Amino acid sequence: MKHLISNRLISTVLILLLVISLITAAAGCDREAETTGKTVIAVTILPQAGFVEAIGGDKVEVVVMVPPGASPHTYEVTADQMTQLSKAKMYAKVGSPVEFELAWMDKLIALNKTMLVVDCSKGIELIASQDPDEPGIDPHIWLSVKNAKIIAQNICDGLVQVDAANKSLYEKNCADYIKELAALDESFTTDLSGVTNRSFIVFHPAFGYFANDYNLTQIGVEQEGKEPDADYIVRLIEAAKGNNTKVIFVSPQYSTKSAKTIADEIGGEVVIIDPLAKEFIENMRNIESAMKQAMK
Repeated sequence: MKHLISNRLISTVLILLLVISLITAAAGCDREAETTGKTVIAVTILPQAGFVEAIGGDKVEVVVMVPPGASPHTYEVTADQMTQLSKAKMYAKVGSPVEFELAWMDKLIALNKTMLVVDCSKGIELIASQDPDEPGIDPHIWLSVKNAKIIAQNICDGLVQVDAANKSLYEKNCADYIKELAALDESFTTDLSGVTNRSFIVFHPAFGYFANDYNLTQIGVEQEGKEPDADYIVRLIEAAKGNNTKVIFVSPQYSTKSAKTIADEIGGEVVIIDPLAKEFIENMRNIESAMKQAMK
């Protein structure tokens, strides 16, 4: 009996110590935020962090829930991230059906009920996946310069709500950023208007909005988020040969095995493009340049 009571006492003490450590950590984070004077903003993916920092400048501190190298389709939150989230004044969610948010958003909101939740997809027309083997809504709304202008404005509106003292700064930065995006969109429209082969093959079909913006066709290698079967690979190889396609695009977050198989069969190459890079404008320039080269 004494042994049982002792074990229960030890378990209770350990739980209390864990709770105290979490509270202490959260308090420390709050003190740090107060010291720096920055408003803590949480986001789901890295490109959103780039948007927030472009608009918020040195007035914001960004917490990214899906870290570099991870996929928003499969990632699970850690205890440390939960602690970081507890100090956020605002959460900018992607808002389209990203699997991470479908699985975690309710839990994250329950953890910090006082934070403002901004839907970055507000005002964006969601499109269906262009991949017939992966039907449904395409969640990758951020991979569109046109959509990025709307996302930036949604984030700006949220920042103004949670930090009205810096309203003029946020609005100026947002206006300047949207001008850059508009110029980028115009440049892409001109560059891609003359390409003759208007389809591209990519392992993970994340570029439907980009394709939609510039009248291109995306062909995905993945089948419902999985490696394709042999029959589908044969069809892709035939399609690539028919279109004289020599490049298979892959994302660094996914396997390249099937893409390399197809590239070998068509005498082509595998080219990496990143759908989750933080520096949006620079990354979109790289993506557009790679696609233009592949489709010339």
